[in-house]
Amino acid sequence: MAGGFGTRISEESHLRPKPMIEIGEKPILWHIMKIYSHYGFNEFIICLGYKSHMIKEFFADYYLHTSDVTFDLSNNNMEVHNNYSEPWKVTLVDTGLNTLTGGRIKRISDYLPKDEPFMLTYGDGVSNINLKELLEFHKSHGKLATISAINLAGRFGVLDIDDSQKISTFAEKTKEDGGWINGGFMVMEPEVLNYIEGDETIFERDPLENLAKDGELMAYKHHGYWQCMDTKRDHDLLEKLWDEDNAPWYIWK
Repeated sequence: MAGGFGTRISEESHLRPKPMIEIGEKPILWHIMKIYSHYGFNEFIICLGYKSHMIKEFFADYYLHTSDVTFDLSNNNMEVHNNYSEPWKVTLVDTGLNTLTGGRIKRISDYLPKDEPFMLTYGDGVSNINLKELLEFHKSHGKLATISAINLAGRFGVLDIDDSQKISTFAEKTKEDGGWINGGFMVMEPEVLNYIEGDETIFERDPLENLAKDGELMAYKHHGYWQCMDTKRDHDLLEKLWDEDNAPWYIWK
């Protein structure tokens, strides 16, 4: 999910989309993709919106930027010497400038698998979550959707989780209190798309609330590191951890 305006971090997002804000000279989007790739998940669909051309240009130029090259200008020739390329297949979909989160997911339905679950996360959060264990948990319970639950106070959707890890209610937080929150890193069955009406649907409202009411929403409790980049203060923290070689999400090193 990489299409929002990123208004809470406007110091950076007025220049580029939030997923392209860099940590250690690489966009946070790259860090998120490296987490997935570490566990062998290498096919990505990125929902674009605000300043989508910048994300497209990043991937269009990625091969060149990770290569040693010689440009022979007299013959209009380029020779690539050393290159490291990621094992990624990346589909970039313009899901609309003002489309809301549910609508963005609905708009990529043609690119999603029809008979197996897909993973979904936000373009501004990193974690040391074990994605293989997350997927195994999702497949084990047979429900339509799994959210990674983080025990952290904040400005996010709060979850009521019973002893079987079923989410009985999903609601937006109204105050800074404790409890389990939606940390992204979700797994969804294709049928989840039926809960989304269109571009004006906020995924964190009716779709997730109704999945919870129907008993189809489960929580994978992650007790490790998780951090979103919601504000400049968050970004400075992530940058500091990376610079000090103390980034818990750096699991692919």
